[in-house]
Amino acid sequence: MRVVLVEDNPVVCEQVTRTLQAIPGAEVVKVAGTEPQASEWLTAHPDGWDVALVDLFLAKGHGFNVLRRCRGRRADQKAVVLSNYTRDPVRHYARAAGADAVFDKSFDMDALVEYLVQFSRTTASTA
Repeated sequence: MRVVLVEDNPVVCEQVTRTLQAIPGAEVVKVAGTEPQASEWLTAHPDGWDVALVDLFLAKGHGFNVLRRCRGRRADQKAVVLSNYTRDPVRHYARAAGADAVFDKSFDMDALVEYLVQFSRTTASTA
């Protein structure tokens, strides 16, 4: 499972990367700290990822625009929000922008890991 991590906080990047490394088969293929970096990479590598893990508030740009960039993805690719801002109406807006799932950084890390493990199992069984 190839993960694009869109996150501007270096401490959170490190923590999430460590968490992802504990999932069998998970690999962070790109870390982007801004919307332009993420969008450029996603455009240049449309088949180079399986999961885009996107924070909403970035140093430059916005995660909602990264989600919109992911709308043209293959059916087997997932766009997932990982943010501290997950209350409604943010969840609604994230889903409208193209998010398949929304997780809170502070409360939902176990649920995120379970989601990614399940996704990884599903993609491994169809490969």
